[in-house]
Amino acid sequence: MTGEAQQEVVTQVRAALEHEPRVNLHRFPLAIRRERDGALILEGETENIAAKKLALEVAASTPGVSGIVDRLRVVPARRMGDGEIRDHLRDSLLGEPAFENCSIRLRTDDSWQTVREALSDHGRGLIEVAVDDGVVTLDGRVASIAHKSLAGALAWWVPGSRDVINGIEVDPPQELSDSEITDAVRLVLEKDPLLNADAIRVLTRNRVVVLEGCVASPGEKEMAEMDAWYTFGVDLVINRLEVRQ
Repeated sequence: MTGEAQQEVVTQVRAALEHEPRVNLHRFPLAIRRERDGALILEGETENIAAKKLALEVAASTPGVSGIVDRLRVVPARRMGDGEIRDHLRDSLLGEPAFENCSIRLRTDDSWQTVREALSDHGRGLIEVAVDDGVVTLDGRVASIAHKSLAGALAWWVPGSRDVINGIEVDPPQELSDSEITDAVRLVLEKDPLLNADAIRVLTRNRVVVLEGCVASPGEKEMAEMDAWYTFGVDLVINRLEVRQ
């Protein structure tokens, strides 16, 4: 592909992003460029996880784009150092009953520190945490997609997190079906202490999650949507929650 044709693809992607209301390029400008192999690089900060995922989806669906290099980061709720992020996530993982049979390991500098060994061999898992410039990387293995999604949500809930790379494996492997995604979203909503998950219905079709029901405030409506976006495997969230008057 010629340089002129490559630039045309970049122009088309930028135009498509301009028409996506959740991606505010004027307030959060993104750098977009094309690699020689045809891959498109997106770099910059987005307002939230929804804007990040939608930007990637819009770019990937543009004709002529053969791959995406994701260098997008989310503006954190509070600027935190890597050590502080790691400590917050460590405490959340240790305090979560769903991970009581998981060993927890943290990367500090160039070494690994085990902060808990699983007490039982039955269903034993492992979660490894590394943080670099606000980007949390999760590795290891857990028993279900819902557990993987919960670990990812706990990482996103740390105010300083700018991105979460969830590489945790599910053992034994599970198909990423709509029902599994629904179960994972429900679990994440139930674990969010700021929400009444009993009042929220979750429907999933082709990895598109629909939220219905009632919440107490616009803030809770937004939090529920962000929780769904944090869930592994979700491509789109449609928020039909109503705010009680």
